[in-house]
Amino acid sequence: MIRYYRELTRLEMEQTDRERTIVLIPLGALEQHGNQAPLGTDGLIADVMPRYLKEEIEKVDPDFPMLIFPTIPVGLSMEHLNFCGSISFKPDTYYHMLYDIGESLARHGFRKLAFLVCHGGNAPTAQILSRQLRCDFGILPFVLSCGAFGHPDVKATVSPGNVWDFHGGEMETSMVMAIDPSLVKLDTAEAGIPTAFVGNKSLMPYGSVALNWMGEDWRTADGRPIGIGGDPSGATAEKGEIILRTSARELVQGLLEIRDFKLSGDDSSVK
Repeated sequence: MIRYYRELTRLEMEQTDRERTIVLIPLGALEQHGNQAPLGTDGLIADVMPRYLKEEIEKVDPDFPMLIFPTIPVGLSMEHLNFCGSISFKPDTYYHMLYDIGESLARHGFRKLAFLVCHGGNAPTAQILSRQLRCDFGILPFVLSCGAFGHPDVKATVSPGNVWDFHGGEMETSMVMAIDPSLVKLDTAEAGIPTAFVGNKSLMPYGSVALNWMGEDWRTADGRPIGIGGDPSGATAEKGEIILRTSARELVQGLLEIRDFKLSGDDSSVK
């Protein structure tokens, strides 16, 4: 049964099967997403994705053992700090905050955590943290990506010619429009491209040969820093619904396997 962590009483928590139950921890961010999308874009997505997951998983297993932890609304966003409104932890602050959450959960007997990464900048810390928590406490922390941006159905939502769609672009803006269209101001939207990388064959702001990019690397056609990738002007709520729903469906199989996962010789996490 999928429930929300903060809604349980202490007695209900004590009665939870903490060896089987997965604690899903959504990781958001508070950072600029261009002129058109809210600072809380990643946090909004982190808030709503568990609901989509709940709907999709319960079609397969109505008794799926999962608790949805409150969204962590601030993450690692130092690449955006020169844009007004962006907030970031320092890497060690973020790591230790998440570590303390993991340690608390381990103390109470939870064995399976799943960090739902809804801001790409949080992923490296989530990976390192997960290994350390496993080493220190013998628990199983998993890392999930909440955006199926490489899925054909998701890629098909991007307007033709919008080749650089990325942070704060058409896809993310569409996702916010599906959540709350009043938060998006498409009339102020501007496109962004990584001008310093255009024309390169290998070196990119992401990929196998990359420079850790800063928001200022993404600029408008006339050279002004805009801090987003791609052209968000084609965003729609309908596209956002496709992205959110597809992203949730893509995680279902993995979560089912997490439910059933056990290490060789470890019978404590048997379904």
